[in-house]
Amino acid sequence: MKLIKLSSEQQNIINYSVNSKIFLEGPTGSGKTTVAVNRIIRLLSEGIRGDSILIIVPQNTLATPYRVIKNPELTGGAVISIQTISGIARKMIEIYWPLIAQKAGFARPDKEPTFLSLETAQYYMANIVKPFIYRGYFQTITIERNRIYSQILDNLNKAALVGFPVTTIGERLKSSMTGEKSYERTCDEVQTCASAFREFCLSHNLLDFSLKIEIFFNYIWTCSACYRHLTETFRHIIVDNIEEDTSVAHDILSEWISLSKSALIIYDTDGGYRSFLGSDPVNAYKLKDVCSIHSTLRNSFITSQNLRAFASELAQSFKRHAIKEQGNIKKIITYKPHRYHIEMLDWVSEEVELLVKEYHTEPEEIVILAPYLTDSLRFSLMNRLEEKNIPARSHRPSRALREEPVTQCLLMLAAIAHPAWGIIPGNFDVAYGLMQSIEDLDLVRAHLIADNLYKTVNNRPVLAPFDEINTELQERITYVLGDRYEMLRMWIDDYIKGNNEELDHFLNRIFGEILSQKGYGFYGTFEQAAIAANLIDSIKKFRKTVNIEGKSMGQEYIEMVQEGLVADQYIRNWEVKEKNSVLLAPAHTFLMMNTPVDYQFWLNIGSGGWWERLYQPLTNPYVMSRQWHTGKQWTDEDEFQINQEGLYRITRGLIYRCRRKIYLGLSELGEQGYEQQGTLLRAIQRVFTGPGGVTVSGEQ
Repeated sequence: MKLIKLSSEQQNIINYSVNSKIFLEGPTGSGKTTVAVNRIIRLLSEGIRGDSILIIVPQNTLATPYRVIKNPELTGGAVISIQTISGIARKMIEIYWPLIAQKAGFARPDKEPTFLSLETAQYYMANIVKPFIYRGYFQTITIERNRIYSQILDNLNKAALVGFPVTTIGERLKSSMTGEKSYERTCDEVQTCASAFREFCLSHNLLDFSLKIEIFFNYIWTCSACYRHLTETFRHIIVDNIEEDTSVAHDILSEWISLSKSALIIYDTDGGYRSFLGSDPVNAYKLKDVCSIHSTLRNSFITSQNLRAFASELAQSFKRHAIKEQGNIKKIITYKPHRYHIEMLDWVSEEVELLVKEYHTEPEEIVILAPYLTDSLRFSLMNRLEEKNIPARSHRPSRALREEPVTQCLLMLAAIAHPAWGIIPGNFDVAYGLMQSIEDLDLVRAHLIADNLYKTVNNRPVLAPFDEINTELQERITYVLGDRYEMLRMWIDDYIKGNNEELDHFLNRIFGEILSQKGYGFYGTFEQAAIAANLIDSIKKFRKTVNIEGKSMGQEYIEMVQEGLVADQYIRNWEVKEKNSVLLAPAHTFLMMNTPVDYQFWLNIGSGGWWERLYQPLTNPYVMSRQWHTGKQWTDEDEFQINQEGLYRITRGLIYRCRRKIYLGLSELGEQGYEQQGTLLRAIQRVFTGPGGVTVSGEQ
């Protein structure tokens, strides 16, 4: 393990008695996690077994700094457990299921439980909700059906994570908007659907995320055998980023820590980025009361004085209280306005090229951030960086599978290869899928193939041989591309003549035997391969979880995707840090990676997306939190304050994860051509134009 020099404050915390219970707080970059790692090494050096130590993080991406401690040389062969509360819940339910299944209300306690992924939970929720929609539910709501399903699931999750009965969801939402009859009726409809879904899960031994958490909290944690197993096995508790965990997690940890021999609870004073997902920084801070030692690290080892001055000025611009920091903002901020979106993208790629090639910056020390990473933004930036031979990787959050080009391509081919399913792709879908499948095939020539060779025969999709079109068209398409098309077509034709396989097996075959080969669209493309792998994994889980009568599982899956199924951590390759690559990501995602970099680019700072909350008419994460007083009305002022607080936390968090410089990119006209004058832009302009502010400039 690489050793780093520790401050005296850090060393003092590490040196506390091995039986101490410590609450450690401080800003991002103050060395809290470094203290935790070294504290654990200290425990091990004092003879404490590795398997008596439990490290808890709110999500798996935050476990990375602790991986080094799993070295058998350090632990004496005993394994240190790194878990989330959700992960613990699942393991304990699997072990203690026979003891609690009947008590928890499951209809088949003698049968094993089935844990639902986000995808399969959406599938069952859709089947529950559709009949209600046909009866007239949600008529006043103008959102896609898949968002209705996901928001009802979100309400169930919030209820479980906060710790109130699922039967009170509707009333809780309704009480925040009293007097609006249409909304009150919608809240009742949400409750009806949520309750019906819960009853279905109990009847079929299905555990979605909400039921998993609820069962663990109400039945497993209160089961004396499980309680003793957990509290006696893990006597030394380390909890990092406690502010990003949930109210129920805090309740469990409060009891657990009081029974432990030692504990270290880490609280990031700048955190709280997951409030919209159920985190509760206010409740987290109460864990201070179960610790006898309270320590604070105040100084950042990451952020320069000049960057802290920028954070201070920006806080004042948001009218937030902040300690006045002195520094030269001009040295660490480049603010470059542009009229058009494309100009901003050109500027970003040129600046990144300058940093990498002229100033010899490692690409992994550069991150490009936006409130949302749209496909067009991602595609444009990745192409520009690729042209400059600068490696880059990107992250996209979970979204509808049907929006993913790779998914569209693979499932289109699956539909043609399984004509009995009766799924007839449109001409555009076929053309677009062929363009993805065949290397160097552009959309114009793909359309020529689809328009002339794609047919419907006896209500079944068919690809005709390339030689059925005239010589002139063959030459326009080129014989090289025609040969590639023909090989793909013949492979599908041979597959149809053989024994049809499960959808995931089919995709494995066509990907490995054709699409990943030279001359085809997935050859040598890591990202597309990762997407395909995750799609196949999704289908496999769906097949093993869902029981379908009367139709093929593959057919059901494709129809579900067409309805707008949202992916369950669909693309994960961003989590694996590709060596020396620029990261493109939404701001929230980067914050939760908790990885500082030298240079940040904030794009589209005029966009309202930095400030506005996603439109969710069927839920409200703040009304559903423990900090909201039931019956209190949700007002425009509440909405303003939540958005303002969120923007303040995001910007402060980003600044404190930057070592050297921030580039602020503005396109006055956004991607869609509309003027952008959002809250973040106005706040930055106040910093620049106020007393002692910096001058708007593109100068380095």
